[in-house]
Amino acid sequence: MSAPAIRLKQVVKTFGPITAVDGLDLEVPTGICLGLLGPNGAGKSTTMRLLTGQAIADSGSIDVLGHSLPSDGKRARAEMGVVPQLDNLDVDVTVEENLAVFARLYRVADVPDAVDRALELARLTDRRRDRVDELSGGMRRRLLLARGLVHEPRLVLLDEPTVGLDPQIRTQLWSLIDELRGQGVTILMSTHYIEEAERLADEVAVMTAGSIIARGRPADLVLEHAGRETAEIYAAPAALAEHRERAEAAGLRVRPAGPAIAVMGAERATDGLIPESAVRRAASLEDVFVLLTGEEAE
Repeated sequence: MSAPAIRLKQVVKTFGPITAVDGLDLEVPTGICLGLLGPNGAGKSTTMRLLTGQAIADSGSIDVLGHSLPSDGKRARAEMGVVPQLDNLDVDVTVEENLAVFARLYRVADVPDAVDRALELARLTDRRRDRVDELSGGMRRRLLLARGLVHEPRLVLLDEPTVGLDPQIRTQLWSLIDELRGQGVTILMSTHYIEEAERLADEVAVMTAGSIIARGRPADLVLEHAGRETAEIYAAPAALAEHRERAEAAGLRVRPAGPAIAVMGAERATDGLIPESAVRRAASLEDVFVLLTGEEAE
């Protein structure tokens, strides 16, 4: 078995009184897409910054592609591609010039070929001579992805890759990431979008308060924590409280669901425990996310 692409052991990172990463243990096997799923403030972006050398851990060990960080960070960064959450493109030059600069920084042997390949992957070939400030938000996000891939890295870090995008553009970017995943590139993707994790990740690691609290294939996580069926019960607050108390007394897990409560593992409920008016549906990763983190999903 090959060594994992990423290995963090008991990593701690604090900012003053705030512990952003708290004893984090994380391994990412080579060739998979791991979704780091958690609410805002869970420590996902700090973890990404530790892996790219933008932040230094207070304690613990970090290995990326066989290189120990931060001592061997330069060689590790040469073999990874990073797609940041924030748009930091150079707006004063063209699309292809943005890519060419990064190709040279990574000492790519054939810069024009690398630029052509990245443009094709991001479906921006016909916009290659446009200035960046002429692009739409979705195109700029695709250019960020192309820039992170211009040197054909073995490992790609995607930090909230579709945050702030409308659903149609988000779906387009998912298709590009899915193509990358299909090529066997190792991907670590942080996200707080449930559907993004379900759609793209081979495995999901649920993160909150700076540590991983659950990990597995999405379907396995759902079965383990939420069962096969969820029943959503709508009623007045007093009645909901009563339904919740009865369900939890019967050993079922319950979470808030807007104006309703969601009773997980409803397939195990005894007669009369779930009212006929309840809406029954397949259990989902959203159920797991809210149950484990206590945060509403997006």
